[in-house]
Parts: sequence; structure tokens; C-alpha cells
Amino acid sequence: MFDSSAHANPTRNRNRLQLALYLAFCVAIFAVPLFIDDDFLLNRYARYLVLGMVAMALSLSWGYAGILNLGQALSFGLGSYAMAMTLKLKTVPIHTGPDGLPDFMVWNNVETLPWFWVPYQSTAFAIFAGVAVPWALAAILGWFMFRGRITGVFVAIITLAILVVANLLVIDQQRYTGGFNGITDLAQLEILGLEFDAYSKSTYFLVASCLSVCLLGALAITRSKAGLIFQAIRDQEERVRFFGYDVAAYKIMAMSISAAIAGLAGMLYTVVMEFASPTFMDVPLSLSIVIWCAVGGRQSLLGATIGAIVVAGMQGALSESETFLDTWMLVMGLIFVLVVLFLPNGLAGLLDMAGRRLMRRPGALAGGPAPAKGLSGQKAKDQT
Repeated sequence: MFDSSAHANPTRNRNRLQLALYLAFCVAIFAVPLFIDDDFLLNRYARYLVLGMVAMALSLSWGYAGILNLGQALSFGLGSYAMAMTLKLKTVPIHTGPDGLPDFMVWNNVETLPWFWVPYQSTAFAIFAGVAVPWALAAILGWFMFRGRITGVFVAIITLAILVVANLLVIDQQRYTGGFNGITDLAQLEILGLEFDAYSKSTYFLVASCLSVCLLGALAITRSKAGLIFQAIRDQEERVRFFGYDVAAYKIMAMSISAAIAGLAGMLYTVVMEFASPTFMDVPLSLSIVIWCAVGGRQSLLGATIGAIVVAGMQGALSESETFLDTWMLVMGLIFVLVVLFLPNGLAGLLDMAGRRLMRRPGALAGGPAPAKGLSGQKAKDQT
């Protein structure tokens, strides 16, 4: 008789293997400073980790809930500006005007600190706003879209349009946002007496800690009932609605959580880069996030994270190489084409294939059952 536990064991073993890979990645990024004594390189790797975090956030909404948000950079930029505003108000007097007024406001004849800048005198408020504002904006936008049953490419177009409008608004309001120049000459972030210099190990560990917590937290969400419903909506939205679930509410949840993680990544990016720029909420960055996610594997949180780190690292290395100084964009384009053609599931597809081969081994991962010889090919596939 067919043993139902044969289904449970492979699933449990796959979950264990997946968790092991995620934990190994977290340990690996924390171990990087042990092998690198160059502050400049450490700062660069911290930047790559931040980009990995925002790609992972998109994977949660796109890969698991089927929501292609082409305006992901908006949440990233809002978080970046929230951190930049509070750090700007804490700079030394040479970078501020009377009563701590930011220098670019003085140049534009602003006499008093605008009311929406005042709360950012508190670092705690800025950290809260950097997560809450992107979350709230995504929830409001999602309410209008998903309650109206807008899906597919129309969601992508709307989110991209909102991003463009926000970017133009930030550039146009130079007297309040710094315009094209952004917000520069920032103080260093200080929390509970601990100072986070952009080129210090403390900042790298801060980024690595936030990425690890968000990565494992997002993994927990995907394994929960909500995560299963996300994936069901991605595959058969109408069928999920037929079973009585509030599809719009779940899609709003997925998009909001993704935006909140992107906002946190934006704040960390400002700490690492030491400035905020309207390019942080521009179309090229938003499209790059989509590419990173696709290369890594949009249906894998870890794959999207690694994809962003690998692609961003390759872009940096090729653009600084004398050999590929003029052709590095062509090389990156060729790599993207090859990935799309031969790795439709991204880099995560390679890990998945390796994991499946491991699971097929007799006794793999704590005694997982091997396929019985007498079973048909389909049943053997079900057991593995």
C-alpha cells in the first residue's frame, strides 16, 4: 500500500534544505569582514547587500504574489530620503544655515524649516517613517488597484507612472528636496550611542543584520498560510476568489510588506552612500531591480538576493576594467539574454536542480525515502 508519509518526508526535507541554504548565506555575509581588511571594499559589499535586500522585496510581491511592481524604486527612494532628512538636520553648522536650516534651503531663500521637515529632527521618527510611509503608500495604491481588480501589465504601468511623477516632483521642489543634487553632506547615523560610519564594520554588520532578518522573515511569510495564498493568487486568482478569500486584501498585504522592506533598504543605502539622490527613485534603478530579480530567480527570495549581488558586482567590476570600459554594458546585456534563454528560473533554478538531485539519493537528509522500484514513473516523481 502507498505510504502517505512518503510525500511528507521529501517536502519536509526540501524545507530543511532550503532553510539550511538561507542560514548558510546569512553566516557567509557575516563572515565577509573576517577576510577583508579594506574599508572601501567593505563599503562596496555593504552596498551590494542593500541592493540584494530591495531585489528580495520585489521577489516577495512579484515572484510569490504575481504583482510586477515597476515602481519598486519609489519605496526605496522614500526610505532613502527619510534617512537623509534626519541626518542632514544633524550635520555640523558649516553645512546648515541659521537654526540648522539645510544649506540648499538657504540657497533657495527658504527662511524657516518646512513643517514636514520638523519631525525628522528625531532619528526614531525618521526610521519609523522610512518604513511606514512606503508601506502606507503601497497600501493606498494597492487598495485602488486591487479593489478595482486591475491586474497584469496594467499594475506595472500604473506603478511605473507613479514612480515617474514622484521623481519629477522631487526634482522640481528643489528648495525642499535639493533637486537634482539630492541631499548631501550628511551626519553619521548614531543609535544608542553607537556611531555607524559608512566605511566601518559596524555599518556593514548593520546592513547584514537587517538583510538576514528580512530574508528569514520573508521566508517565514512564504511558508505561512498567507504565503500559500499569495502563490495561489499568482497561479489562479479567480479560483482563489471563488473559494471565498479576499484576493485584494492579500495582494495589498504582499505589496505593502514588499514596500516596507524596500523602504528599509533605502534608509540603509543612504547610510552606506552618505547621500540621497533622485536617481534612487528613478526608472533605470527600478528596471534594474526587476532584472536582478529575474536573473536570480523571481520565485526565490534567496535567488533574487544573490542575483542582485552578483549582477551589481559584475557591473562594478566590468565598468572599472580597462578591457571592458567601453563594452561592459554590451557584456551585461549578453549575460541577461543567456540567462533568459537557458535559465528561465534564474540562478535559483541551478540550486533547485541540485537540491532535487540530492533529494533523489537514498537516505538523503535524515533518511528520506528513495523511490520504490515497483512504482511507475509518475508515482516515483511524486515521491521525490
